[in-house]
Amino acid sequence: MNFFVDISSFFCYNPYMNINEFAQKKPYLFWYTKDFQSLSEESIVEAILNFGSWSDTQELIKILGIKRVAEIFRKKSGVKRSNYRPEIKNYFELYFKKYV
Repeated sequence: MNFFVDISSFFCYNPYMNINEFAQKKPYLFWYTKDFQSLSEESIVEAILNFGSWSDTQELIKILGIKRVAEIFRKKSGVKRSNYRPEIKNYFELYFKKYV
């Protein structure tokens, strides 16, 4: 049994895919645009955390790094009118508090 876990994906940026290429692979999350290159990191993070699967979230973390995803989430979820659903906001506040 292997007790070692590779945590490099939690902290490292994935140089092989950019965030807009990732968004382009998930058109069902970005139904409101055809121009994936114009999407900001903030809008991509918001859509993935709100509507994506857990594997989408993990892939997002591999691309941007957990610190950057948490930074974007905290910045956007901390405003008075946030687009994060309440249960998503609560979950990721706890998740990033524990892992970042």
